[in-house]
Amino acid sequence: MKLANDLLIRAANGQKVERTPVWLMRQAGRILPEYRKIRNALSGFKELVETPHLAAEVTIQPVDILDVDAAIIFSDILVVPEAMGLSYEMVEKKGPYFPKTIRSAEDLLNIKVPDVDEKLWYVTEAIKITKRELNGRVPLIGFAGAPWTIFAYMIEGQGSKTFSNAKAFLYRNPETSHQLLQLITDTTIAYLKAQISAGADIVQLFDSWAGILTHDQYLEFGMKYVNQICDAIKEVPLTVFAKGAFFALENMKNLKCETIGLDWNMNVSNAVNIFSNTKTLQGNLDPCVLYGDFSLIRQKTKEMLNSFANHRHIANLGHGVYPDINPDHVKCFIESVKSHN
Repeated sequence: MKLANDLLIRAANGQKVERTPVWLMRQAGRILPEYRKIRNALSGFKELVETPHLAAEVTIQPVDILDVDAAIIFSDILVVPEAMGLSYEMVEKKGPYFPKTIRSAEDLLNIKVPDVDEKLWYVTEAIKITKRELNGRVPLIGFAGAPWTIFAYMIEGQGSKTFSNAKAFLYRNPETSHQLLQLITDTTIAYLKAQISAGADIVQLFDSWAGILTHDQYLEFGMKYVNQICDAIKEVPLTVFAKGAFFALENMKNLKCETIGLDWNMNVSNAVNIFSNTKTLQGNLDPCVLYGDFSLIRQKTKEMLNSFANHRHIANLGHGVYPDINPDHVKCFIESVKSHN
């Protein structure tokens, strides 16, 4: 089906666009009262993720309400370790929790590359429903967590400021670490391909904890596996967002992906110099700007857009939108991007 609004896809592919496309990480979710109404009627977050028609409904909400240029499928990066044999819980106001974690090489005996069509059917079904309901209005983004970030949760068992257990595992058990990272990589490739087959127009790899590794560690335990995924995904454009990995931008030049996501700490002029229009850059407004008044939001959005002038660009925040940000402030950001000359 031909897209009525294909700005995001053209921008990702480096084609001419009339204006900069805009969407937000975590746009489908807690900032919207319409989302909270659906979420509060359920037993928990996972029930929403695993109920395709509801996941599709909240995926489409920001397209209707915020008028963004793309939808991103409502899901979670941790569906991958669960499909591999390590289940998680989503604890209210605390985040993800794994009752069991990987502690040794023996624990890998219970971890497998799954049949993604069987184990993650609810995600691909949500994509199919969303595509049908969107009816070509905007592109649909699929996504997965990058191998190191998934590994970090499988070892640590929960969110952490340091992921010191996961990092210690890399130092103590490098061989086992590589085995687990390869299993995650193989699963992620199959999972992204299943999303694309179901109708995803573009996919994004979230390496949320890239920035806590040293440069050498990220090249060995992070980038090596991101490279494999980039090499495998050829059907649609691919975005790599490695939060905090400013030190590895130079190394990302050779990734076979179309778009590089930038967080709000990354220097735009440095990134522009490194990639010099060989890849599209995505980002990178500080999400906290959206706590400001409308005039501040307009000013900071304009400054961001000007910093990417003459370079391939997709407007976004430098990380996910925070749950207590006023949706009207989000709309102001989106409208500021759309009206920018």
